[in-house]
Amino acid sequence: MGYKLQTPKGYFPQLNIQETEQAIKLIKDFFELSLSSELRLRRITAPLFVKKGSGINDDLSGIERPVSFPIKSMNDAEAEIVHSLAKWKRLALAELGIESGYGVYTDMNAIRPDEVFTNIHSIYVDQWDWERVVTNEERNIDFLKHVVTKIYSVLRRVEYVVFENYPQLKPVLPNKITFIHTQELAEQYPNLTPDERETEATKKHGAVFIIGIGAQLPEGRKHDGRAPDYDDWSTETGNGKKGLNGDILLWNPILERAFEISSMGIRVDKEALNTQLAIEGAEDRKELMWHKMLLNGELPLSIGGGIGQSRLCMFFLKKAHIGEIQTSIWPEEMIEKCKQANIPILK
Repeated sequence: MGYKLQTPKGYFPQLNIQETEQAIKLIKDFFELSLSSELRLRRITAPLFVKKGSGINDDLSGIERPVSFPIKSMNDAEAEIVHSLAKWKRLALAELGIESGYGVYTDMNAIRPDEVFTNIHSIYVDQWDWERVVTNEERNIDFLKHVVTKIYSVLRRVEYVVFENYPQLKPVLPNKITFIHTQELAEQYPNLTPDERETEATKKHGAVFIIGIGAQLPEGRKHDGRAPDYDDWSTETGNGKKGLNGDILLWNPILERAFEISSMGIRVDKEALNTQLAIEGAEDRKELMWHKMLLNGELPLSIGGGIGQSRLCMFFLKKAHIGEIQTSIWPEEMIEKCKQANIPILK
């Protein structure tokens, strides 16, 4: 079976399809404006695909296959549908000459054919990708937490605006987000899997930022995978901990589980890139265009991330399946089971 489906008992959508479409527009417009003003981001246009072999496309956890195709008018040169825009955005910051303290954001649309269909995973990905220039002095854990807190304040504002327009959708987010390192999670829940640890922590606190995703933990495994050439997961941050990146997770009362809405972090500098490529055995990437530019000091230091658009709407509109928010392709059996469970999948 190519999917995993959770059907919450007694589920019934609180908005009909027309109301849902209107609410999606409200959330996207308000969130976009709030995020850009909070982080001082300028909207730019992003590519749907990039040249294969440039090093610009992201590898996510390192194993996902990009969708590729030949370009007839360029002697069948290969192009790849983007996975995300973490590297491309740093190029944009350099080309636009963005100053420290300011940045860019864009709508990112991608196809990830290796995703396993679930309530929150689709092969179609839509998110706000953002990137902001930082100074060397800001490449620290305190600044990372500062930016996460700003983003979380935007989430709470959006939740209130949704409630003002649809009073049946009661706010559930706590006043503050809790910061937890992956190493602390491993110590608190040694007998649980990383996913189970996230669920326990998010259930307890309501909203958490899990720090340090990508590096190997003292227990001998990673909390989760991260490509070695965008987020910095190797820099020492004190008390034996590493990592200047992480995920924003919210407790989802409909699915009763941790719900990731953003992956983000301070990006690799020259030292972190060299370290992480060596750890992952990927030093051959130094010959790619993007990596050469970073190692030559041609790209600005930055912080950035992606925030799922459909996921954000799914959370605030209290939906049980991401297919209630976005139109995509789903297994017919999954659609039928959703129908039986009062989950209307958009077509």
